[in-house]
Amino acid sequence: MATQAGAQQGIRGYDGHTVLVTPEGEVLDYMPETSEVIVRTDSRGRRVLIDHYGNLIATEMPADSYFGRNQQARNYDDPYAAQDPYASEDPYRGGFDARDPGRVTGTVRRNDGITRMPLDPQDDLDTASIDPRGNDFPPAPAPMTEPQGQPASPRDEPVIQLKNKSQAEITALQVFLDREGASPGVIDGKMGSNVTKALKAWEQISGETLDPNDTESVLERLRMSGGMPVVSYTITPADAAGPYVAEIPEDYAHKALLPRLSFTSTTEMLAERFHMDEGYLKALNPGADFTIPGTIVKVVDPGQPKTGVVARIIADKARKQVFAYGADGALISAYPASIGSSDTPSPSGTVTVERVALDPGYTYNPKINFQQGANDKVLAIPPGPNGPVGTVWIALSKPTYGIHGTPEPSKIGRTQSHGCIRLTNWDATELAKMVKPGVTVEFID
Repeated sequence: MATQAGAQQGIRGYDGHTVLVTPEGEVLDYMPETSEVIVRTDSRGRRVLIDHYGNLIATEMPADSYFGRNQQARNYDDPYAAQDPYASEDPYRGGFDARDPGRVTGTVRRNDGITRMPLDPQDDLDTASIDPRGNDFPPAPAPMTEPQGQPASPRDEPVIQLKNKSQAEITALQVFLDREGASPGVIDGKMGSNVTKALKAWEQISGETLDPNDTESVLERLRMSGGMPVVSYTITPADAAGPYVAEIPEDYAHKALLPRLSFTSTTEMLAERFHMDEGYLKALNPGADFTIPGTIVKVVDPGQPKTGVVARIIADKARKQVFAYGADGALISAYPASIGSSDTPSPSGTVTVERVALDPGYTYNPKINFQQGANDKVLAIPPGPNGPVGTVWIALSKPTYGIHGTPEPSKIGRTQSHGCIRLTNWDATELAKMVKPGVTVEFID
């Protein structure tokens, strides 16, 4: 934790005596761009960072208080612990209680070489809804009008408040949305902005409404859409065999030496197959040895990929979400996305899909990309799920830009990109199978 706290010095410009703490009680080890957050003061006089959807990113706390508090985290009297079967897996649980009323909570070609900018730094962000009590709730962003003939996607969506829901209940909601084509990103049992956006997209897709606090209704819908959210899975010999690589190097020159940027473990592979956060998969199966064939583990059942013919794509930069529409204007699916940054923004206006490549390689060219490390020569990066563009590349008519996958699905919708539209590998694959050259992609601010 001391290392994490030290990482905040300099980037925050503070004196080093405070830390930024996420709603889950973890130290935030980076600073979001100023355009991404709103700074407010909570009822205790502490500064808080809030995103433009009203979700809490982090609260500023004294370092001594935070680290001293967390030494006793496992002894914290948590009235909700009995409802949360994974509480014992979280060493910080109780160190920062976001439920405290006094706090703010709130035609496909393979191996098609791709030339794109490197991915952005290793960021991460988990969010929770802001408590609307008091005067800490920020003003909602102004509504934005969608193009004519397009179903509206309101920008002033309300913050969804969950009433003491367990990880299992939130997982059920995430699985239901994923099955319906409203992707929540990785399934991790956490309520954040990606889930909120997915729920609003599902309402647009279905024309219905759903109260996420009504667990019985969610479970009934799950029964009708394929069964319960968590199922048993038996590790096969092929799962255990791989092939896997020991690790994925950061340096592009070292990546270029590998035959393939494969998964690094059985857990990473299975997490991606079942649309899960790898840490959550492990937490669901404490003590399980994923390397032994015959081992029975618990996984979520995300159902079958969405199918259809996509005629138009909208990339909403502010919402960090991609919407795929049919020729009739109906919304087919929606995905959380990382879309550009203030330093390397995505294009504006309308472009078209030129081609689709599954399992693409990546060509690093320092004359086109910014320099990565000390590399000053063209490098051919091999394909694989841990490659810079993941398992899919949907090339756009604007040179060097595309819609692609990622080696780090848990960060989608929570970080920036270098101009492209980045989705989880499974969402990018689903979308790729529904598009063809000529489909329009419109970027809106």
